[in-house]
Amino acid sequence: MRRSPLIGATLRERRRALGITQAALAARLGISASYLNLIESDKRSIAGALLKRIADALGLTLAEIDGAAERRLAADLDELCGEPMLADLGLDSDGAQVMAGRHRAWGRALVRLHRAWMDRGQAVNALSDRLHQDPFLGDAVHSMLTQVTAIRSSAEILQSPQGLDAARRERFLGIVGEESARLADVARSLADFFDKDAAGTRSVTPADEVDDFIVDHENHFPALEHAAAEFRASATSDGDCSEVALAAYLRCEHGVEVVVRPAGALDPAQVRHLVGFDAASRTLLLAEDAVPATRRFELVRLALELHAQGRAVDEVLAGAAQLGSDAARRRARRALSSYLAAAVLLPYESFLEAAQGLRFDVDRLVQRFGASFEQVCHRLVTLRRADASGIPFALMRVDAAGFTSKRFPLPRLALPRHGPACPMWAVYQALHVPGTIVRQVVELPDGQRMLFVARTVEKSRPAFSLPRRLQSIMLACDALHADKTVYGAGLDLSSAGPAVPVGPSCRLCVRRDCVYRAEEPIVGR
Repeated sequence: MRRSPLIGATLRERRRALGITQAALAARLGISASYLNLIESDKRSIAGALLKRIADALGLTLAEIDGAAERRLAADLDELCGEPMLADLGLDSDGAQVMAGRHRAWGRALVRLHRAWMDRGQAVNALSDRLHQDPFLGDAVHSMLTQVTAIRSSAEILQSPQGLDAARRERFLGIVGEESARLADVARSLADFFDKDAAGTRSVTPADEVDDFIVDHENHFPALEHAAAEFRASATSDGDCSEVALAAYLRCEHGVEVVVRPAGALDPAQVRHLVGFDAASRTLLLAEDAVPATRRFELVRLALELHAQGRAVDEVLAGAAQLGSDAARRRARRALSSYLAAAVLLPYESFLEAAQGLRFDVDRLVQRFGASFEQVCHRLVTLRRADASGIPFALMRVDAAGFTSKRFPLPRLALPRHGPACPMWAVYQALHVPGTIVRQVVELPDGQRMLFVARTVEKSRPAFSLPRRLQSIMLACDALHADKTVYGAGLDLSSAGPAVPVGPSCRLCVRRDCVYRAEEPIVGR
């Protein structure tokens, strides 16, 4: 059965913040104080008219008390169930639900400690790998031993009781000086090596901070939507955002010349994104290998930055309490800049209207708006405006190694932060059939039924000799919305219809008889 939203703590904290007693609120709602106490203790579930009355009485929206934050916290706590070190404690999802609902501060503290512990583990593993595998260390240690031996031998000769003539003494003193200088250089290189390595191992926390920031906003930023609309109105002619029009705008308004070159002509830092902007020469270099949708996206991103619409990004970041590190803020800035560019190229109202008219057919939306498959999927996830909302989609992107590089979860579909998800998910199946849409109706262990839709995309590679860069992108939504999409056509969407039995991940899945299981479960019921 599906779990009820954990809203009791939210209601209790809001009531106390307003200085209202249980008895006073219960009287205003027309219910008994004991019944309200049960609601606030999550011992009674509520919905419909009573939930609306409570929300109005406390000055909250339904979205603020639907339990989304608690479900995300419970999903984060579920990850602790999968830690081998904690296996003997018998942690389970029920306990995570209770912790998230009744002791949220303690729950957040445990999650924060868990992530810090993972950071430290990453640092230790990275240094261990370097110590055992990096050839630089072996060469450096060998060089240090050689130099120490030369210094010691020369020192012993200099201390010889027979004495040395002036020329020989000068020669051995020179050897000691030269080898000492080399030894100091190697020691300095080692120090720099370890400093750089330790500084580069913190990758979990910034990504998690940005994830939390975006999820807390449901991946929808009205200020950026408004900024995008202003840009289209003031900087484009009748909303023309073609590559030619954007290049002309950059040349005429900002003196930027757009130059298209082969990827081999770009330096390695530019090749990754197939773009490079030289502020000194006011030149934007684009790789001719990049698909038109990518070139257009980079053109509008630069146009927005030069048009000062980036101030809207700064204002959003100014209120981002979740971003506690410079690395997280840089990562968030990149994500918000991409959001703003997508909002310009795929205007909210027209894109939503087209998406609904085309039954959320991603390929047809790609053709309609001249965007890439990934850009359209991203935009579908952002259609969360209260008065004009699309289907609530989750999004997940993985590479051929199974690494999750993007994740936008749903309240009832927690996507893995670390490690792979269930191997039966469509996002992995799509990697076996590049370019083909893979759709699934799945059923999670708690009875939740979802529609998964995935397809691979191929990123440009700078040289033929390098491997193909395949990534799989998956959209997911509640099966209740499947009939609104083209991907639900021909499927039995009834509650008794066939569904693929999946789990969150092998370690957290209770389906012990699954033949696709890659790891033993650590949780149980």
